Amino acid sequence: MLTQYDLKHNIATTVRNSLEEDIGDGDITAQLIPAENQAVARVISRQQAVICGVDWVNEVFKQVDPEMIVEWQVADGDTVERDQVLFIAKGAARSLLTAERAALNFLQTLSGTATESARYAAMVASTNVKLLDTRKTLPNLRNAQKYAVTCGGCFNHRIGLYDAFLIKENHIMACGGIEQAVSTAKANEPGKPVEIEVESLEEMRAALNAGADIIMLDNFSLADMRHAVEEVAGKAKLEASGGVTDETLLSIAETGVDYISIGALTKHVQAVDLSMRLIES
Repeated sequence: MLTQYDLKHNIATTVRNSLEEDIGDGDITAQLIPAENQAVARVISRQQAVICGVDWVNEVFKQVDPEMIVEWQVADGDTVERDQVLFIAKGAARSLLTAERAALNFLQTLSGTATESARYAAMVASTNVKLLDTRKTLPNLRNAQKYAVTCGGCFNHRIGLYDAFLIKENHIMACGGIEQAVSTAKANEPGKPVEIEVESLEEMRAALNAGADIIMLDNFSLADMRHAVEEVAGKAKLEASGGVTDETLLSIAETGVDYISIGALTKHVQAVDLSMRLIES
């Protein structure tokens, strides 16, 4: 589970790395502006979106110049309309322009993730299913994107390879079978969730008998999903994966599975169109 500690620690490090790759040994263009010049900048969204990334933007401005002031008019999770003002930043003109790209990169990417998650969540709002993200995230933005998913109304799967088991076909083969894989997982890390991916109803029964906490139904037909839900009857959680599209999502949710995992929440993200303009200088 993603914690506030994870986020706080990760934000500072991620921002520091992003500024290092962008600024290097100095913003030579910003140096054209007299150091004493002050300015006010306004950032707007050029499209409807769900906002995410407030803390990342704040950290960018803080690390570039602690004297800068950022005044937000929205919060993470808010839906905004085209041309709506998101925040106003005040401070040295040099600092505003140096921080601009890194700040907007975080905001547009995380808002894109939240917006896509909200779109998917709306499609299954009539059901009880929970939509889960995956590990198919942008490098070095794992925690950030998983937070953005929650801002859009979806949920996190495991954060990484360390906080929950996900035993797939190759793991099963290497371990010697489903029962061996599940029993070893429970012995090695008691208390951590054990999920196993299955490709047939027969494998599902084996996973259930082995004591798996969550059973992932990989590319099951709708009929087999319904059969699995009936047979498992709440003795384990069921997660559908594979073949999830806009056209199939609701039908899968209506089978009664507990979860649907969707890689597109984080890997098919289109950045939100944002704009920053100086309004006083």
